[in-house]
Amino acid sequence: MTLNIGELAPDFELPSSTGERVKLSDYRGQRVLLYFYPKDMTSSCTQQACDFRDRHAEFEGLNTVILGISTDPMKQHDKFIAKYGLPFTLLSDEEHVVAEQYGVWQLKKMYGKEYMGMVRSTFLIDEEGTLIKDWYKVRVKGHIEAALEAIKAI
Repeated sequence: MTLNIGELAPDFELPSSTGERVKLSDYRGQRVLLYFYPKDMTSSCTQQACDFRDRHAEFEGLNTVILGISTDPMKQHDKFIAKYGLPFTLLSDEEHVVAEQYGVWQLKKMYGKEYMGMVRSTFLIDEEGTLIKDWYKVRVKGHIEAALEAIKAI
């Protein structure tokens, strides 16, 4: 499944690091930078999360909430947040339902083996819930800057 710019982003409800269930629609009136990543505590995912952490105030100043989604359970998210001081909400999509809605649960290959997994991707959603920008198969280096530039250009 692929999403189209200009369409409503699929709403969802997932358990969050705040201890509550979170819906995308809870954030109407704010922009949402929704990023999907493969796994807590891995090098690239940690770098990406820390990059978002380090620029978090800039995103807040642009009326933009950061939400991270992986298939890790909440206990793992809690450890990840505590270890790296992450100031934004992480959501647990253990059954990869939301990842499938956003088209980021895909066949991957590593060392000659094929498996289903999360493709690092980011979606920018406007105050009304409309998808306004997407980045698939994200490379961590430079991604935070690209996201900030896209938000500032709105």
